[in-house]
Amino acid sequence: MALRVEDLEDESKYRQKLVLSFNDMIPFILDYLKRRSLLTIFFWSACFTFLMIAVSIRIRIAGYYPGSNIILHSMLGIIIFPVMSVPVHELLHIIPYYLSGARKIRFGMDLRQYLFYVTAHRHVATYNQFRIVALLPFILISTTLLVCIYLLPGLWKWSLSLFLFSHATMCAGDIALLNFYYLNRKKKIYTWDDADRKLAFFYEEI
Repeated sequence: MALRVEDLEDESKYRQKLVLSFNDMIPFILDYLKRRSLLTIFFWSACFTFLMIAVSIRIRIAGYYPGSNIILHSMLGIIIFPVMSVPVHELLHIIPYYLSGARKIRFGMDLRQYLFYVTAHRHVATYNQFRIVALLPFILISTTLLVCIYLLPGLWKWSLSLFLFSHATMCAGDIALLNFYYLNRKKKIYTWDDADRKLAFFYEEI
């Protein structure tokens, strides 16, 4: 039977470990991205690999296309495609949340922090559920882009390789939250969001 928020308030069984405000996410994200673990090593290695793919493609197409076309595709990869991908990225968070039983799912943004997020109001999520929610956009979009880069011609390889790198950096918040779980992997952690107060609560089982 799925846990409820009220269940986590039983202090004989659960202890509140962290309260995270949606309005103050950047310090948390930067902190947990800097904490070394297998997860952050994988993430930074993936970002570096994606960047090297883009650099390699840029070197290969040098001299073959007009500068204006290269600039256009650069803007596609750095700005236009990332902005267009935000609804898709967030939808890929929503699907596993919905399948895990969440129904009060909301989309939010904080342009001051350049953050977009999905929250499941008062839905208690386990680590395994949250891991799927957090990783699905990174895995699915990265895999799709790698296939497209392999199949499509030169300039599209360039714009999509830039998008591949840009999207990976857009997943930094997801990776930081997962690293919090990873660094506390010896504990059983549950989380739930209060979308009205823009707070995320994390509890550990005693």
